[in-house]
Amino acid sequence: MLFSEVIGQEALKKQLIHLVEQKRLSHALLFAGPVGAGALPLAIAFAQYIVSIPTTNENAADLFGVASTEVKEDVFYTPDQIENLPAYHRACKLMHPDLHFSFPSITEKPGQKNISANYIEEWREFIIGYPYGNVFDWLQFIKAENKQGNISADECTEVIKKLSFKSFESAYKVLVMWMPEYLGKEGNKLLKLIEEPPDNTIIILVATSEENILPTILSRCQFIKVPRLTINEIEAALIQKGQIEKEKAAQIASMSDGNYREALHLLQHSDADYLSQIREWLNAILKNGPVAQVKWVDEASKMGREPQKQFLKYFNHLLEQSIRLKILGTDLPLDPDLKDFALRINKIASVGQMEAIIQEIDKATYYIERNANPKMLFMALGIKFYHIIQNKTLILTEA
Repeated sequence: MLFSEVIGQEALKKQLIHLVEQKRLSHALLFAGPVGAGALPLAIAFAQYIVSIPTTNENAADLFGVASTEVKEDVFYTPDQIENLPAYHRACKLMHPDLHFSFPSITEKPGQKNISANYIEEWREFIIGYPYGNVFDWLQFIKAENKQGNISADECTEVIKKLSFKSFESAYKVLVMWMPEYLGKEGNKLLKLIEEPPDNTIIILVATSEENILPTILSRCQFIKVPRLTINEIEAALIQKGQIEKEKAAQIASMSDGNYREALHLLQHSDADYLSQIREWLNAILKNGPVAQVKWVDEASKMGREPQKQFLKYFNHLLEQSIRLKILGTDLPLDPDLKDFALRINKIASVGQMEAIIQEIDKATYYIERNANPKMLFMALGIKFYHIIQNKTLILTEA
């Protein structure tokens, strides 16, 4: 994976290249960014870049700025200049002998060690196919079902063992550890390794939240903050990678909250008529009564967890656009059907009421991710909407 294949994050790419060029790289780095921002693909692209750099001069200063007493002129390679090198061909397939990975895994059978090596083939397939996936996607990919993934004490021992060997063909060996939040107290076994790794070793941790990492590990790393993607970056990626029209890409990008994974899920369910479902639900809550509500909830509970989340995400997007219309005026450029419905919602709810509904929807999405009973959840949500709106009525069917 080249830097050019990573969505957005241009400032960070330049910063990382500059660290290599100026030989100011730390032995341990922490890439931290929200889900869908691209911290993992960026870290992998950087690791592939490092192990692919040719060793042209044994006496040149290393990436950490440490040089021998006799330093000769060194050659600097940019990420795009490694594309045709043999080492990069192995690295891009995640099969380079000096590129190592550690990630949450599970124990398949009693007595088996819980180590990443047991899932390395699945990992390669997952990263090539779903580089912006989250840990839930990964655990589903390896059929973890209800098992909780973690980075075990046995895995920490394996990491120490792997990095104790000399590199095979590159100047550096690199470890990418994804989701160090899953280390727990076992992470203390890695403290000495992270603080004083073997020669020519780089450790890259990739996390979604630095707050959940052991402070003793956090303090030993060079921090690389990965921000959310911009709407324009996601829109451009959807057009280029998804081959979809600009208008649809712009709408999905605006709903994705800087999360490319979320954008892909929205794209997957973009043919669903969420607007009609929302109209039917609000009519059942405000106009048609309990029988209609029960019927709607029964249908919604059959959608499946991911479509339910996308439905609520779309509802939130609709409410956010309604608030923008109320504050900025009706000249706001929106899809005509969405704009018409947003104006109707503005007649029955104030900005404060819509913000309260958005908060309830966010909570419901959280509970859906944790396998809440969908019938109970949507029924409770409808009751909350009714009380928030205070029984104001409006026919929400098309005029």
